[in-house]
Amino acid sequence: MDPGLHDKEFLGALDKVVSMCEKRLDKDENDVTALFYKGGAVGFKGRLRANRGSWLAAANDGLVALPAIRRAFKLDPTNSDVLLGMGIYNYYADVIPGQYPIIKPVMIFLPGGDKKKGLEQLEIAAQKARYAKVEAMYFLLQTYFSYERQFVRALEIAQELHNKYPRNPLFHRMYGRCYVSLGYWAEAFRVFSEVEQKYRTHQAGYDVYDGREAYYYIGRHLFLIGRFEESLQNLLRCDEICRRVDKGSASGFMSMANLMIGMVYDVQKKRGSALAQYQKVLEMKEYENTHKEARRYTEKPYARAQ
Repeated sequence: MDPGLHDKEFLGALDKVVSMCEKRLDKDENDVTALFYKGGAVGFKGRLRANRGSWLAAANDGLVALPAIRRAFKLDPTNSDVLLGMGIYNYYADVIPGQYPIIKPVMIFLPGGDKKKGLEQLEIAAQKARYAKVEAMYFLLQTYFSYERQFVRALEIAQELHNKYPRNPLFHRMYGRCYVSLGYWAEAFRVFSEVEQKYRTHQAGYDVYDGREAYYYIGRHLFLIGRFEESLQNLLRCDEICRRVDKGSASGFMSMANLMIGMVYDVQKKRGSALAQYQKVLEMKEYENTHKEARRYTEKPYARAQ
């Protein structure tokens, strides 16, 4: 499935929300509910565009969303739901320009952010919000995992979300990723084995992207504990899915899976097959140190430490 397949439909639904809110605001400019949902809808548009790499468009959405959220906050500063929007803005307005300089010119027209304050506001929203509690928790999870690198706190949130919504594949995968980032491979193996089982049995919501990730991490764990043939079979399944779903260029999962397949072949003394894998990796987009490692093992076969 193409990740952008439903973008047009999603953006259209958000535009309808904005239109409905504006009609309410025409009647009452201090309608806090309408301001909250308008700011949230435009904010979701920006979030999607950021996820798609359209940072300028996302920043422009911020220009539209922020006034609505700030006005709602001014009218009702005790509203924990409004703190979601304020927290997101304060955190990302402080952090994102440093990571994506292309949006710095747009940020001139927006007030500065405050990372610490943003996290505090998101924590309050995650605890007390009536409508936005889960969304605040998810933003916190993303923030602690991807930006703050506070994996213990991210794991706590991921576990709570997964326990509350056990059939949500995104929360399920994030739960496993947190264990991976902490180096808790036995726990990660357990979680991703659950994801793989749900993907394999076609449980609602679990698709090829869930399967791709599950097979990669299962294969990686099996490699680490020396079960090389089982590792190889899972990594090959990951690669097979990648070749069906990766569009334009290889994903990180494809690049890393192929690197590890080469390492398995080296352990199995299949040097020709290993070299072919390393060459494949060098022809793919680099993720982390995949090219460096592929060149290293091309020059000298991978050998498992004794």
